[in-house]
Amino acid sequence: MPKFEVREFITFAIVGVINTGTYYAFYLFGLKALGLVYMVAHFSAVILSMIISFFLNSYVTYKVKPTLKKFLVYPVTQLVNIVVTAVLLYILVDILHVNSSIAPLGALIITVPVTFVVTGKVLKAS
Repeated sequence: MPKFEVREFITFAIVGVINTGTYYAFYLFGLKALGLVYMVAHFSAVILSMIISFFLNSYVTYKVKPTLKKFLVYPVTQLVNIVVTAVLLYILVDILHVNSSIAPLGALIITVPVTFVVTGKVLKAS
């Protein structure tokens, strides 16, 4: 892997940790403070954290200028991440009976490498 990609991956991972923390805070807030069912809390947290992720990845990870076009395409490229995470969340909570407060952390681990590649392609596109 060329050096710039290693730096990008490390930065992406750091931004991912920040984004995961942001997602989890929004998720718990929706779940505990607002009393939302876990799936509504999940999708609400995904949307809010995705907006933050777009700007952090644009400015920090890939060092590109965010544009309206990229902002509009970014969620579409994250669709796989959202769907896989939701399916894994469902499996973990409803089938395996994992506590809904910790289930998202297990689901997110699986989607990180794919998200790195897709995000880079979208944000680096002209």
